[in-house]
Amino acid sequence: MLPSLSYPHLADCRRLFLRNYEVQINIGVHAFEKKGEQRVLINVDLFIPLQLSTPHADHLEEVVDYDFMRETIAKRMAQGHIHLQETLCDDVARAMLSHPKVRAVRVSTEKPDVYPDCESVGVEVFHVKEAQ
Repeated sequence: MLPSLSYPHLADCRRLFLRNYEVQINIGVHAFEKKGEQRVLINVDLFIPLQLSTPHADHLEEVVDYDFMRETIAKRMAQGHIHLQETLCDDVARAMLSHPKVRAVRVSTEKPDVYPDCESVGVEVFHVKEAQ
């Protein structure tokens, strides 16, 4: 179930999403993880009020561009090694939520290559801006 379903404050929102965005990133606390990149899957849901995201002239400027999500993730990755998935999720979520049109955000990260006996290990965070 989407966390947004329990927030009436998001009932008037459109959900913009990025699914299983695969990146190679320097992440991890163990010595062997600091020697190279790991595959990480990143998922993002942005909740944007319909009033701010319903195009009237069918122009990109009227909505939040998908590139915003990818560029935000790329900027965080460019800052260097990250120890924890929690840090990555929090940093990406905070940056996404700083967009003036975004009311809420959900970010998850998964490391699919950590254990041979499970699909992945990961972290998810959900934040809602205070009502304005």
